[in-house]
Amino acid sequence: MVSVWQAGAELPHFDGLSGDMETEVLIVGGGIAGLLCAYRLAEAGADCILCEADRICSGITKNTTAKITLQHGLVYHKLIREFDEEKARLYLEANAEAVAEYRALCKDIDCDFEVRDSYVYSTDDREALKREADALRRLGYAAELCDKVALPVDTVGAVRVKEQAQFDPLKFLASICAGLRIYEHTKIREIREGVAITERGRIRAKKIIVATHFPFINKHGAYFLKMYQHRSYVLALEGAEKVGGMYVDESKTGLSFRDYGNLLLLGGGSHRTGKQGGAWRELEKFTERHYKGARVKYRFATQDCMTLDAVPYIGRYSENTPDLFVATGFNKWGMTSSMVAAALLRDMVLGRENKYSKVFDPSRTILRPQLALNAMESAVNLLTPTRRRCPHLGCALKWNPEERTWDCPCHGSRFTESGELIDNPATGDIGGER
Repeated sequence: MVSVWQAGAELPHFDGLSGDMETEVLIVGGGIAGLLCAYRLAEAGADCILCEADRICSGITKNTTAKITLQHGLVYHKLIREFDEEKARLYLEANAEAVAEYRALCKDIDCDFEVRDSYVYSTDDREALKREADALRRLGYAAELCDKVALPVDTVGAVRVKEQAQFDPLKFLASICAGLRIYEHTKIREIREGVAITERGRIRAKKIIVATHFPFINKHGAYFLKMYQHRSYVLALEGAEKVGGMYVDESKTGLSFRDYGNLLLLGGGSHRTGKQGGAWRELEKFTERHYKGARVKYRFATQDCMTLDAVPYIGRYSENTPDLFVATGFNKWGMTSSMVAAALLRDMVLGRENKYSKVFDPSRTILRPQLALNAMESAVNLLTPTRRRCPHLGCALKWNPEERTWDCPCHGSRFTESGELIDNPATGDIGGER
């Protein structure tokens, strides 16, 4: 299974780390969040290295739909209601700055960067769209409530935000990682105070950033309670009518659309990792009905860390770890969230003030309704009798017939049919170390 981005990517190779090393800042994880953190820190003159257990961009980053937008579903009305207007405005400003940073960087990078309008549509809730458009205007951002959208879907309208963007993420990252100190095939097995332990040595660092999609250190931060993972699927179609903009349903289980060259990227079939959902079957049936004659050129799948309140966790890993930092929980919006994380963590690591730190603080309240659902899911699967269990925290694994993998419904770790690790937070194979 190769994504559309992998098919055209020529990522550089980096040696593995051998022996002991010292650095000012260590970044763990070579996806877009980790690479952008390394880029921003190197730009600021910091002594920084990045370690990736496999190859850079070998995890979730290669399977994104790569929409660059401050429009993250119908989020702003919710942020005003659950936090306050000031925090909602800061969230918007942080992501607007991220879009602007991509626009500036991509001027000199051949990565198929294109300015596109962004739309969040609904099939049944016009009032929710009105509330979101009003919230965006209240926060000082121009948003338009549209009656119709150019999609083969019956909708009640959409919220439109102009001049957002899309690109090829692997072409972009292949460019910005040039000159960075990166070690591939270097798995961090343990992090102690100021020391990361690999298979072939130890890395001493004054500051450590964990950018491994789902954090793998369980004794701090309670991320196993604060997040779950959500899986979604993509078909890249030849011969389908172009849509012109970037579209996403306000429902977590709805469809998304964007063009890439002569291809249409159709996303959907979503479900909580470890549960059953529409997967590629749902997208294939939609294609048969609405894009007759279209051909599937690529198919791929991804998954996203979902937080309790729809805001990422970016900052200190926990209140008790002043020199350990994290970037996670991007809630399906990894492009702008990664750029936000890079700027925020650069400032925190270098001791600078950043006005967005309180918005994304990982130690904010966890008293949200989703917490009870996450805890219940974990309890049920811990008590489920089965031979195959996740080495992360011992939950019962579920068979995924679409992808022929063993998936954890508690925290989203995934394994091949024979038990090899695919996705974290587990750090070992089935039957291996915890």
